[in-house]
Amino acid sequence: MADTQQVDAKAERTVARLAKQISAFSSKHGGAEGQLAYIGERGTRIVLVGEDGGWGDLVAPSHETARKAVEKSGITVHEEFDGEFAAKVRTGPYEWSRMAGIQVGGPSNG
Repeated sequence: MADTQQVDAKAERTVARLAKQISAFSSKHGGAEGQLAYIGERGTRIVLVGEDGGWGDLVAPSHETARKAVEKSGITVHEEFDGEFAAKVRTGPYEWSRMAGIQVGGPSNG
């Protein structure tokens, strides 16, 4: 039973940490919305888009942890990263140069 309590306590700390990070992002960007994307054994990606178009992401160890974290933070969560939601993202010169680099092969690693 002690192992279960230890796992639950760790999971709750992870939820609290993620919720705090989500809330900080939301405060910095005038509010935020999110979307949860399962990424396999790695867990679930929490994609965040601020009201100002700023964006970021976090990775939770499980979908349940991600769901609890966004619920605790109070942000709106979308089922899909559809066109309307994606249109809120504002990209800057850095992102455009990175995307262009990827399209043309990017910098050589060798």
